[in-house]
Amino acid sequence: MENRNRKPDLLKDKTLGFAIRIVNLNKYLVYEKNEYTISKQILRSGTNLGAMVREAANAESSVDFIHKLSIAQKETGETQYWLEL
Repeated sequence: MENRNRKPDLLKDKTLGFAIRIVNLNKYLVYEKNEYTISKQILRSGTNLGAMVREAANAESSVDFIHKLSIAQKETGETQYWLEL
């Protein structure tokens, strides 16, 4: 994910990689285990944290930046809950 023309952005790269793993987990749960409810919740919260990190990168102010990252942090906690369940 690193490009020569830009400096590495560890948070963006890690959240993208995590989202890809979440999508693959969702496919496994749906197609192999016929599980639809929890897998949908994991997919929603697990992919949204990366989206919020991307939104934070384009924040309109420092307050907006902090707000968007705090939402990403909440989504991380929710995803952790669904994974534990």
